[in-house]
Amino acid sequence: MQWKPNATVAAIAEKDGRFLLVEENINGELVFNQPAGHLEHGETLIEAVKREALEETAWEFEPEYLVGVYLYPNPHNAEITYLRFCFFGHCTNENKRQKLDEGIVRAAWLSPDEIKKEQKRMRSPLVEQCINDYLKGNRYPLDILHHQI
Repeated sequence: MQWKPNATVAAIAEKDGRFLLVEENINGELVFNQPAGHLEHGETLIEAVKREALEETAWEFEPEYLVGVYLYPNPHNAEITYLRFCFFGHCTNENKRQKLDEGIVRAAWLSPDEIKKEQKRMRSPLVEQCINDYLKGNRYPLDILHHQI
């Protein structure tokens, strides 16, 4: 049987030394994550990360480069593995009247120290790993991605 990972996207945005995260309710627990979500049928990875950032934070996000690609098995369900494409970019406009996705409590700008303090509340280890990879200087041009849609 062929195995198929779940393709997801995540957005890293930094402003004044703080990173844009979402606080969300997952199974009755409040956790932090990058604005992230699943790639939908017929959309490009770039379209997906822009959409997810807007839906989860009300910020318009413009990706500038790819930070990394991550394979992450779901620790709660051995049948599910995520293939995450993490992008860095800038937020250009906040749509303050926009309702956030179901389960999202708020968008929050956290410093690296605040993220470390909240480490146990990160949805997965990928949150910190993606930020650390960005801080290390991982930057891959968007033109390495090819979409034949």
